[in-house]
Parts: sequence; structure tokens; C-alpha cells
Amino acid sequence: MDGNFRTEFTRNPAGLRHRPALVLNADYRPLSYYPLSLWPWQEAIKAKWLDRVDIVAEYEDVVRSPSTELKIPSVVVLKDYVKPMKRVAFTRFNLFLRDEFRCQYCGARGELTFDHVVPRASGGVTSWQNVVAACSPCNLKKGSKPLHRTGMSLRKPPRHPEAEELRNIGRKFPPNHLHESWMDFLYWDAELEA
Repeated sequence: MDGNFRTEFTRNPAGLRHRPALVLNADYRPLSYYPLSLWPWQEAIKAKWLDRVDIVAEYEDVVRSPSTELKIPSVVVLKDYVKPMKRVAFTRFNLFLRDEFRCQYCGARGELTFDHVVPRASGGVTSWQNVVAACSPCNLKKGSKPLHRTGMSLRKPPRHPEAEELRNIGRKFPPNHLHESWMDFLYWDAELEA
């Protein structure tokens, strides 16, 4: 074994932690776009060893055991198709994703909370059809008043999103790090510009 390799990772054991693998379903689409379906390099190697994935692209870095040397996978594809979830859970994250991380009153980005369009004090329920992302200033301005009394309006009416719709919205928000080997697999089914 190369002594430099050994001492480099002894001094920096987290050195290989920064080589995630993009995980694709058997149809070569990411399992999810937001958050992007990534595995730590160790999980990708384990899945390959257990014959659950095929390696599609690799990093230049290698890992070694006494008998084996293997390049670290950067893209893996599952051998068995995982059926995407149809039901969209009503969570704060999914609500913000549906509203594209924008206040539905003023369009601001940043620190968001959520607002009941029909206030709970007036019988409004906590549901996809009545809750929107809102910045703090707009939420405070609206308070527990009905929307028509505030002079405010919604950018779009709240509704229950479809799972595919959320996946497509998630594509607009790529993670901070995108390895070049992932690009062909992230946007291959996107509509091309004419």
C-alpha cells in the first residue's frame, strides 16, 4: 500500500467523506431531486459489493483493502426499480417546496414561516388548501385577519401538489455541489430549449 495514501487519510479521516454517489433508480432517474438522492461513498461501495447497484461513473480516488482496489463510485444505478411515492406528505418542507421557497404574498425569499389563508380563529384548517409560505413581515401584517381585509393577495392559490410536480420543482434548486459526472443524469429528461 502506498505510504502517502495511508498517512494522508490517517491525518484526514474525513478525506473520503466528501465523495458522495448520485443514486439513480433502475430507469436512470434520480430517486429524488430535492433533496438530491446521494449516498456516502461507503454505502455505494457496500451496495456494489452486495450486487444491488451498477456503477455508472467513478471518481479518480480509490479505496484499497489488502486484496482489492476500487475507484470510488460517483454515480450508481439500482438494479431493482423503486416505485416513486404517489402521496405527498403535508410537511413544512414540502409546503415551502410547493411554494418555491417564496412568500406567497410578496414573493420574498429567505426566512419563511407559514400562514393560514383563512385564519384558524375564523375556522381555517391546517391543510394544503389553506396554508402558504409567508415571510415574517407579511405574516405579521396579515395576522388573524381575512385576506380581503388586508389589501394583500396571493401569488397563486394554495392547493395539494402532485408528487411529480414537487419532483420537478425540486430540480430548480440544485444542491451546492454538483459533480460533473452527475450532470448527464440529472437533467436528461428535461425539456430542451428551442
